[in-house]
Amino acid sequence: MLTPTDEQAHAADRFHAGDHMALQAGAGTGKTTTLALLAARTQRRGRYLAFNKAIAVDAATRFPANVTCRTAHSLAYAAVGHRYQTRLGGPRQPSWKAGTALGITKPVRVGDSDVSARVLSHIVLKTISRFCHSADTAISGRHIPRIRGLERRSEFEQLADAVMPFALKAWTDLQNPEQGSIRFEHDHYLKVWALTEPRIEADFLLLDEAQDTNPVVEQVFNAQRGHAQLVMVGDSAQAIYGWRGATDVMTRFDGTPLALTQSFRFGPHLAREANRWLALAGAPIRLQGTETIPTRLDTVETPDAVLCRTNIGAMTQVLAHLQAGSRVALTGGGDSLRSLALAARDLKNGRPTSHPELLLFSSWGELQDYAAYDPAGADLQPFVDLIDTHTPDALLVAVSQLVDEQHAKVTVSTAHKAKGREWPTVQIGNDFKPPKDAEESDAQGRPVPGPIDDAEARLAYVAVTRARSCLDLGGLAWIHDHPGGNPV
Repeated sequence: MLTPTDEQAHAADRFHAGDHMALQAGAGTGKTTTLALLAARTQRRGRYLAFNKAIAVDAATRFPANVTCRTAHSLAYAAVGHRYQTRLGGPRQPSWKAGTALGITKPVRVGDSDVSARVLSHIVLKTISRFCHSADTAISGRHIPRIRGLERRSEFEQLADAVMPFALKAWTDLQNPEQGSIRFEHDHYLKVWALTEPRIEADFLLLDEAQDTNPVVEQVFNAQRGHAQLVMVGDSAQAIYGWRGATDVMTRFDGTPLALTQSFRFGPHLAREANRWLALAGAPIRLQGTETIPTRLDTVETPDAVLCRTNIGAMTQVLAHLQAGSRVALTGGGDSLRSLALAARDLKNGRPTSHPELLLFSSWGELQDYAAYDPAGADLQPFVDLIDTHTPDALLVAVSQLVDEQHAKVTVSTAHKAKGREWPTVQIGNDFKPPKDAEESDAQGRPVPGPIDDAEARLAYVAVTRARSCLDLGGLAWIHDHPGGNPV
C-alpha cells in the first residue's frame, strides 16, 4: 500500500514516539503491511514474532533487513532447544506406552469409575501439555484436564491425587536432554526456555496474532519491556482458541491502544454484517468496508467455501457435496474426522478407544445414552446422529475421497481453520445454531430468544469476514431476527 491510511499514519507516529502499543486490526485491514510500514522508517533492530512458521516466512519477504522474523519456538530452539536434538522427532507412541514407562500399570478408582492405565496415561501427558502452554513455574492440579464422566469436584480431587506424581515424573524425564521415555515435543523446549527468563536482544518487538498467544509466550514477551519497545497486533474479536490455552492478551496489555478499521477485503454491506457480531462480542472496534468493493449478501448455489461451526458439521457438508458429485477439499485434511470415525467403529465393536473425547466410554450404547441424557454430553449428540445415520465406514470412505484445494470445486472448513483465509464466495454452514430461548416470555406470550455467547459471536465474526465478493449467511441468517442482532 503506497499511501497509508490516517490510522496507519497515526500508528507510525506513536511507534516512532516510542510508545508500547496494542494495535487492534480488524479482518482484512492490512496489519502486516502496517507493521512493515512501522519497521521501514527506523534503523533500530526489530524482532517480529509470528504465530507459526508459514507466517514468519511470508513476513520475512515483506519486512526490511533490520527486522528478523521468527516464531517463539525458533528463538527457544536457538537458545536451548538444540540441546534436545537427539530427543526431538522421536517415533510416535501411544500414550499408554509412555505411561507404562512412567510406572502407570494398573487402573485407579475415581468416584464410581475405574480409570484405566491407558486413560490415566493420556491424562498425565495432557497435563504436561497444559503446563507447557501456561505461564506457571510448576505443575499443579490446575493443569489437569477435565474429563467427561468425572465432572464432580470430589472426583476431580481423587483424579489429581493419582495424576500428580506421574506428571512430576514425566516433567523430570523431559528435562533430560540426552534420553527419556516421553516423546519430546517442540512445546517442551519452549517451556524450558521460558523458565530461564530469557532476554530477547532487540530494540523493538512486534507480536503478531496476539489474541491467540499462549500465556507462556505472553510472559516472555512482556518480560522484555525493560529494554525493548513492545508492539502487539491482532484482533480481539478473533480470539477463538481459548479451548487450547490461548488467551487474548491485547485487552490487558499496558500500552497505547490503537486500531485499524478500514478493511480492504470487502465492501460496506459485509462490513455492516461483521459489525453486528463485533457489537455482540463486545469488541473495541467496528469495521469500514471499501466502497469500491461490491461485496453482496445473497444465496449461493455453488460457493467456493462452506464454513461450519464444528467438525461434525463439516463432515455433514462433505458428505452432501460428495453425493452431489462435487470434488471436495477439507481444510486441514481429514485426520480429525478419520480419528472420530475410527473411535466410533471401535465403540460399536465393543472395544475401548484412545480418542481423547471418548476415553471413558466402553461401548457405543454407553455413548448414545451419555449424549442423550447427560447435560454434559449434549454437544456429542450431533456426532452420535452422524454415525447412526451414515455409519463409521461411510465416513471413512468419504474422507478417502477428499482432494487438494487446488483441485476442488468446493472447500469445506470449520470456522476455526478458516481463520486467516479468504475466498470469493462463502456459505455459512447450517450448524451455527441460534441460542436457546430464555425461560421468560414477552408481552405477547412469545418466547424470548436467549443471549448470544460472546465466544460464539467471535466465531461468527471470523466466519462472515472470509468472503470477498459474496456471502451466503446460511446458518447465521437467524441473527437478523434476534433482538441482539441489530445494535444501535
